[in-house]
Amino acid sequence: MNKARFVLFGTVLLGLILFSMERQVARATCRSMAGLDQGSAYGVADVSGRILDGCNLERPLVPASILKIATTSAALEILGPAYRFRTDFLLDPQQNLFIRGYGDPSLVSEEILLIAEQLHRQGLDRVGQVFVDASAFALEHQVPGQESSDNPYDAPVGPLSVNFNALPFAKEGFRISSGESQTPTLPLMEELGRTYPTGHYRINICARGCDADQHMARYAGELFVALLRQQGIIVGGYGGLRPSPAQARLIHTHISRQDLREISRSTLMHSSNFMANLVFLACGARRFGYPATWNKAREAVHQQLALQIGQEADALVQIEGAGLARENRVTVKAMLELLRVFRPQRDLLRKEQDVLVKTGTLTGVYTLAGFLPGGEAFVILLNQPANNRAAVLARIKRQWTAPTPP
Repeated sequence: MNKARFVLFGTVLLGLILFSMERQVARATCRSMAGLDQGSAYGVADVSGRILDGCNLERPLVPASILKIATTSAALEILGPAYRFRTDFLLDPQQNLFIRGYGDPSLVSEEILLIAEQLHRQGLDRVGQVFVDASAFALEHQVPGQESSDNPYDAPVGPLSVNFNALPFAKEGFRISSGESQTPTLPLMEELGRTYPTGHYRINICARGCDADQHMARYAGELFVALLRQQGIIVGGYGGLRPSPAQARLIHTHISRQDLREISRSTLMHSSNFMANLVFLACGARRFGYPATWNKAREAVHQQLALQIGQEADALVQIEGAGLARENRVTVKAMLELLRVFRPQRDLLRKEQDVLVKTGTLTGVYTLAGFLPGGEAFVILLNQPANNRAAVLARIKRQWTAPTPP
């Protein structure tokens, strides 16, 4: 009995000593890590999730776009990697076509041309007006943290969104034309392009302010009208936003060619705010039903993350799905636990040199998260004026990457 107590006592004492040493090493490394100020943190964990190194591990900080890893991880469980978005097409007795979207982020001109071809093959040869049915979304507001700029990454989101809600056009003198061969010149291009000088542009449809719902519907409606006509279908024109009437019959459901895993890869590789937030909203609609709302999305994703990473999910505050909002918060510890769960999906991340990584950038926010060459997970959260994340990552790599044998 005494021997058993002695062994137990020794085991506990050894654990305390190792814990103390680990804490001391972490604190020492934090003090000596060049490029970090008081508003920053970092951490490294092995393949099992055991934290090897770091500082300020439990300090809540703004994550920027590394939050897309949380959105993706939750969505792959809530929706499933094989999930595909749908878009419904309905015809009323007056031959008006109603398009009801459910937030497909992959509806680009090439995809819409295939839809037009399919509708023509099914016998659709004449349409009165094309209406957009936006009833699948009931957003409380547009994307939190979104700025009023021309940049495509500030594009709004809606249930029927085409070409990432970014408008490509070219202007030469007073002549305005489409900026890409697969997209016809649309009245919306001609209208928005008037105030721009000669050049080539890709702007979000709410550049310089707009009614987002109306502009999204108009862009989608005008594009469908043009491509339906291209297939020889007679179309009266774009009619506006209107819910599908009860007597309208479903004539076609388009299923996105890309599944969620492919969409997730594009979202992370290109850091698409537009795609991330439509996936985020789809999570809420799947779990709590349509119409999609921000509150449903937040609750659904938080619930799923709690199942995946336990109580660490409480340290992950997610206002939207892309990392645009400065109210978003994560800790290094929560992100490392999330990366442990995300490890089987790590091939979705961009490979830069020999590191799998997701970056995040806002003014005064510079973050990285991913996996080192040896498989260790790392998180760098810099909430500070200086962008030293590359130097911090280089030091972490030197410390934790085994030398190549001669």
